[in-house]
Amino acid sequence: MEVKHNVRAYLYDNLLTPDPNDFAARVESERSLGVAEICAAAVARGGADISASSMEHGVKLFLNEMSYQLMDGYSVNTEYFTAAMQIKGVFNSATETFDASKHSVLVQFNQGELIRKDLSHVKVNIVGIAETGFGIDEVIDVKSSTTNKTLTASRNLRIKGGKIKIAGSNPTVGVYFINQATGKSTKVDPTDIVTNNPSELVVVTPALAAGKYKVQVITQFTTAATLLKAPRATIFDKILTV
Repeated sequence: MEVKHNVRAYLYDNLLTPDPNDFAARVESERSLGVAEICAAAVARGGADISASSMEHGVKLFLNEMSYQLMDGYSVNTEYFTAAMQIKGVFNSATETFDASKHSVLVQFNQGELIRKDLSHVKVNIVGIAETGFGIDEVIDVKSSTTNKTLTASRNLRIKGGKIKIAGSNPTVGVYFINQATGKSTKVDPTDIVTNNPSELVVVTPALAAGKYKVQVITQFTTAATLLKAPRATIFDKILTV
């Protein structure tokens, strides 16, 4: 196999089998990329012979038209993925009509031949067993009263999870907001951490620019008598919008 790509994965307890000693692997994703970021990356690495803005414009035109055709009942095969409309729900008789209260419409995507070909060049590096119980479960924006959705600059944000108390002298310890477009991290001023408990943090969201962000917590906290020697980090998997 010619290795062109490397990904990192952690092992988690496999809850789908009765075997207490087996694990399931999950790929560690650094951040989520949108159309603009992918087009910029293609130009930067020489994978496109037009400007990033032109490529982005073309991609968005294609995606808009693809969605339009899917809504008319056509199936799509890009060779990278296939897509088709599906109807969920049970029809109890041959004369029953569609009822939105019991039936639903969705679009099903599946990987295509070219994606399967690219997967043959991926090397998976298992980096160890994931720390269970440590992580962010949900994020609540106090101003808008929304969960896992919104950030309001300069207002309180409630972060719930496990073992997320901010503790330790390492300079990286703290709460961060990672801009999904630029990758830039903005650290919460330690004086803006209002509540600091193992299961809940309340922080003042920094004066972030409009955009999409992920929340990261880095801490040396542990339930043991002494702090961890090295800090550990967790990134909430939901994208939040300022």
